[in-house]
Amino acid sequence: MPGYNKTFDLSVEDLELIEDALRRSKRELSVKNHDEVPGRADETVRGIHDLLGRIHNQKVFYRPRNAPYIGG
Repeated sequence: MPGYNKTFDLSVEDLELIEDALRRSKRELSVKNHDEVPGRADETVRGIHDLLGRIHNQKVFYRPRNAPYIGG
């Protein structure tokens, strides 16, 4: 049985495009779902939100190496 590819070669621009598309889908589903009874769209919005969070948590943000970090 074949397995899944666990290695991806995506650029920063690719990830930015994916994040933008996910945010747009989430926003559209939220607007449509606002007037309807919560259901499958609500589960999809929750899944998109979780995926965006996992993508965010994998990012490495700049921190100066030679000076103390002062957050803002």
